[in-house]
Amino acid sequence: MKTNGLPLGVDMKGKVAVVTGAGGIICSAVAAALAAAGAKVALLDLSEERAKQYADKIVADGGTAKGYGANVLDKKSLSDCHAAVMKELGKCDILINGAGGNNPKATTDKEYFEPGDIDADTKSFFDLTDDGVGFVFNLNFLGTLLPTQEFARDMVGRKDCTVINISSMNAFTPLTKIPAYSGAKAAVSNFTQWLAVHFAKVGIRVNAIAPGFFSTAQNKALLWNPDGTPTARTGKILAATPMGRFGEVDELIGSVLFLASEKAAGFITGVVLPIDGGFSAYSGV
Repeated sequence: MKTNGLPLGVDMKGKVAVVTGAGGIICSAVAAALAAAGAKVALLDLSEERAKQYADKIVADGGTAKGYGANVLDKKSLSDCHAAVMKELGKCDILINGAGGNNPKATTDKEYFEPGDIDADTKSFFDLTDDGVGFVFNLNFLGTLLPTQEFARDMVGRKDCTVINISSMNAFTPLTKIPAYSGAKAAVSNFTQWLAVHFAKVGIRVNAIAPGFFSTAQNKALLWNPDGTPTARTGKILAATPMGRFGEVDELIGSVLFLASEKAAGFITGVVLPIDGGFSAYSGV
């Protein structure tokens, strides 16, 4: 497996890592890094095709990986997938809860409510649907809780096991337009702390990373106009990010490897690590 791109010399040989949401840009890169560090990686995604596509790429680069279709909101789907992972790769040592995202049904059209918006042809707070909000909240929160219930069973009574959740800077300060996503990620951060305490006596460390602004397929419409020019929202984001740019996916890898390593982070549990270019430190003046 090619390792020259890894930011840290972490040895994951003998470990089995399970990554949910692995058909996406961020978590497929995380899966590849874990494999490059020596782990056997199970890539889980609602799209089995995408999961297998990224797993095949890891194998082509010399790593060990298998792709699986799994619905993080369906306990039977997770149970069936877990059985397959156990049979083909072994017990889970590292769980990356990466499945999540937003949905237009849970997003307002405008940042600020104005008189007349209730009757106007615009999607205001009052037009958000319970199914849209529920889907986003469940995808992010239950989509973290249910896989942990399934795969953390493997970790009980064993050494050097860890869970890493994917929170967001939205969890610290909610962003405009996306109340369900912001609330759900706040729940993920809180749940990370709760789990860290709950599992502390059985040796399972639980932490999270909180990415700032990264340009991905999921948020493309919010950040870029159809002609490729930046939206007004992008201008606000970059103005509030001291480093003045979006993050690169590879800049998340070092944090994940650090938190996953017992040697590097063995006394760290219950933290939510911002990776945000200084966004959370900037007051705006």
